[in-house]
Amino acid sequence: MCGRFIDADLRGTDSELSQLNITPFQRRYNIKPTEDVLILAKQSLLPMMARWWLIPSWHKGDLGDFKPTTFNARIEDAREKPSFRAVWRFGRCLIPAGGYYEWSGASGHKQPHFIHNAGNEGTLWFAGLASRWQHLLTCTILTRAANGTVNDLHARMPVILNAEERDAWLAGSDDQTLGAGASLRHHLVHPFAISDDGPELIEPAQA
Repeated sequence: MCGRFIDADLRGTDSELSQLNITPFQRRYNIKPTEDVLILAKQSLLPMMARWWLIPSWHKGDLGDFKPTTFNARIEDAREKPSFRAVWRFGRCLIPAGGYYEWSGASGHKQPHFIHNAGNEGTLWFAGLASRWQHLLTCTILTRAANGTVNDLHARMPVILNAEERDAWLAGSDDQTLGAGASLRHHLVHPFAISDDGPELIEPAQA
């Protein structure tokens, strides 16, 4: 799963992000569901901000009336789920991130780990789906079974796409092996509160 992540470094030297017309903003290190995140929509990679917790266009009532947990969607069955079925076909997007967090250990003593690219690439490209509900753009992050680089932490991981897979995803691919080859590494970080933010959150902590 993916319940917390950090912004990609828009001021960095990532060549792929530098080609996009994105206005830099204050980098965040503790992004939570329901907050606005940067997405790149359509094959033209149009940058937009979207609320991270998808609300399907057919939802009636107020925002707070929608109860399903839709900040993540399973790539294995999202195209069949009522909340995601329409945007699986028409709402593909990418969500750039600098890394994400998972927790290990017993309840009440869980320890956070920061997960990031194992190579020189600074940005992780999450597969996403975007839905416009009334006048609000919302999104979800696709997840898949964790591969061997992170399955010691959690059974699920975001669908993290390489350049070829990004093109395939945006073009409408139904390939459920997308993201299987993502190479990640992780390290223990200090526990932090829901309101904490800043680069110190991703600094290594001793076990």
